[in-house]
Amino acid sequence: MVITIDEYPSSLLDLLWLREALGLHPEGDDLPPLLIETPDRVIDDQADTAVWETAWPGVWDAVVRHSARIPDPEIFTALQASADASPERADLLRQLIGPSWSDQFGTAAFGAEHSSWSAAQRRSPRSRPLPYDRQPERVCLDALVPAWRAGLTKVVTIPCRGTHTRRIGDNALLMTASTREDPEGYRLALRSFAA
Repeated sequence: MVITIDEYPSSLLDLLWLREALGLHPEGDDLPPLLIETPDRVIDDQADTAVWETAWPGVWDAVVRHSARIPDPEIFTALQASADASPERADLLRQLIGPSWSDQFGTAAFGAEHSSWSAAQRRSPRSRPLPYDRQPERVCLDALVPAWRAGLTKVVTIPCRGTHTRRIGDNALLMTASTREDPEGYRLALRSFAA
């Protein structure tokens, strides 16, 4: 049994930061809750917030769908064999990295504030590994095995408030980190996949 746990999905984290740092209020179905740690507000005179608010849910959905994928190991071999700066390499990297906010709007919004926030996320207490017997997958093995048998191969977590679980594709779950950290909440999320 192999389950991939993605605790730092960078493109999703970028979007979550952007939404709150720029004060965007996107509307849509099944959008995630707010971040646990609210980033400082960034004033960006270049940002067209109305356009960005409208675009945010669509970019979010595309990035979420891509985050469910397990990369084909052959892509790494193909990358090594491709020439630097070649169109082939660029295409392979796009397949590996997937869509992002920058594809449509560039990187201007992601300055020093974003870099500081991202670094703080990686230093947070949540980033420290737990002892084997306290790891969520070990604690909730009774619910994990049926979910795996139903096709679960990946769990993607986001550092947002409260509970939020969403099935993404045929093989993955997106959930808040607090859902995964709470044994009962994690069991419910895993059982929702197996149902």
